[in-house]
Amino acid sequence: MPSTAISRIAYESETETLSVWFRGSGELYRYYEVPGRIYDAFRKAGSKGRFFNYYIKDRYRFQHISDPDGGRHAA
Repeated sequence: MPSTAISRIAYESETETLSVWFRGSGELYRYYEVPGRIYDAFRKAGSKGRFFNYYIKDRYRFQHISDPDGGRHAA
């Protein structure tokens, strides 16, 4: 998934929770009640950042997790 803004995405279909990690900061945001079709389209999008900004950001309830590793960072 090459993207200049997003380093990784994951989805939990049981809870409709989309997790998005951002490149550079490593920050994690969790978006709730995201339909599976949105996740599938996100995975296939040519521009992850553009898709995120248009279809996800400011459209779903979210939680910002500033330090997803709890202070532990892989070397």
